[in-house]
Amino acid sequence: MLVWPRRELFAMPEGIYLDGNSLGLMPLSAHQAVLRRLGEWQTQAVSGWDEWFGLAESLSPALSRLVGAEPREVIATGSITANLHALLATLYRPQGERKHLLATALDFPTDLYAMQSWARLYGAELKVVPSRDGQTIHEDDVRAALGPDIAVVLLPTVLYRSGQLLDVAGLTQLAHQAGALIGWDAAHSIGAMPHDFHGAGADFAVWCSYKYLNAGPGAPGGLFVHQRHHHLAPALSGWWGNDKGSQFEMTAQFRPAPGAAAYQQGTPPVLALAALDGALEVFEHLDLAALRARSLALTDLLIELADQHLLEMRVITPRDHARRGGHVSLLHPEARALSAALRTRGIIPDYRSPDVLRLAPIALYTTEDELCQTVRVLRELLDSGAHRSADVSNPVP
Repeated sequence: MLVWPRRELFAMPEGIYLDGNSLGLMPLSAHQAVLRRLGEWQTQAVSGWDEWFGLAESLSPALSRLVGAEPREVIATGSITANLHALLATLYRPQGERKHLLATALDFPTDLYAMQSWARLYGAELKVVPSRDGQTIHEDDVRAALGPDIAVVLLPTVLYRSGQLLDVAGLTQLAHQAGALIGWDAAHSIGAMPHDFHGAGADFAVWCSYKYLNAGPGAPGGLFVHQRHHHLAPALSGWWGNDKGSQFEMTAQFRPAPGAAAYQQGTPPVLALAALDGALEVFEHLDLAALRARSLALTDLLIELADQHLLEMRVITPRDHARRGGHVSLLHPEARALSAALRTRGIIPDYRSPDVLRLAPIALYTTEDELCQTVRVLRELLDSGAHRSADVSNPVP
C-alpha cells in the first residue's frame, strides 16, 4: 500500500511549500540524473551523443502514460509557446468562412498571444469566450461560441487562476461536432491527475514540465499530436525532427521522424532533459488514480479550513471534484500583501494579480498539518493586519 506523502523523494526546503503549481520541488532522482549527464559530458565529451541522441524519444513512454496517449503521439521538446506555434502552423488551415480561432478570456496569456499571432497572419479573429464571474468558464458558453466560423479551439485543462477543471472529453466532442479542431494546454494538470487525450480524441495538447512534473525551472515542455494527424509534416521543421536513421546524412530534404517526434526542431538541451528524465522516475510506479485521490483529499481539507476560518477570503475554486484541478484559489483584495507576509513566515504561496492567493497542496509532498498551519497563520495575519506592512515591491509574485 502506498503511503502518502512521498517527501523522501524530494529535496525539501525549510518551511511550508505551497507553490508547486508554479515550480515543483526538486526530486532527488532529477538531481542524480543531471549529475550523471554532467559526468558523461566530463568524461566522454562529444562521444556522449551516442547516449544522448535519442534521449527525448526515450521519455515518450513515461510521458504518454501521464497524458493518456500512444508513445508515438508524444515528445518532450520546446516550451508551451514554441510548441503551440509549431502545432498551429501545421494544423491551422483556415478555409473560407471557417477561419477564426477560439479561446477563453481566462486562458494563460501566452496561449492567447500565440493564437493572436496566427489570427493576424491569416486575417482572422481570435474569438474569446467571456467569463460570467471573472473566475470560471461556463462550458455552455463554449458550446454557444462553436459556430461554423471556428477552425481551431484551444482550452486549458485547468484554469490557472481559479483551478477550474474543464471537461476535456465533452468539449472535445463538441468541438468536433462543430467541425473544429481542438487543442489543450495541460500545464496545470499534467502530473496532478490522469489524462486521456488519445481516448478523448483531442487533436493536440501542450504542457510544461516544471510545475507538477517537478523537472526544474525552464525545463523542456512537451506536446501531443493525435495519430490521425501524423500524415502531416510539421510546417516549422528543424533538423532534430528529421528521421533519426537519416539525420546525419545532412541532406537538403527534410524527412520527418515518425509521429510527434517530427515536431522537434533544434538540438535538445541534454542537461534539462536529464532533469525531466529523473523527475519522471517519481511517477514510474505511481497509481495516477491514487495520486489524484490524494490531491483531491488535500484540496478538500484546504477548502474546508478556509470555509471555517477564513471567512474574509472567498474560495473561487470549484468544489465539485469533477471540476477541480490541483490547487485552491482564495479571493481577497489584499492577496498580494498576504502572499508576501506568508513568505516572511516561512510559507510559500502563489499570487495572481490583482486579488488571488493560490495554494497548491502537492499530493507527493504536502501534509495535512502544513495546511492547518497555513490557515492558522493566515487567520493571524487577517486579525492583526500585519500583512499590510509586507514588502510587495518584488516584481515576481
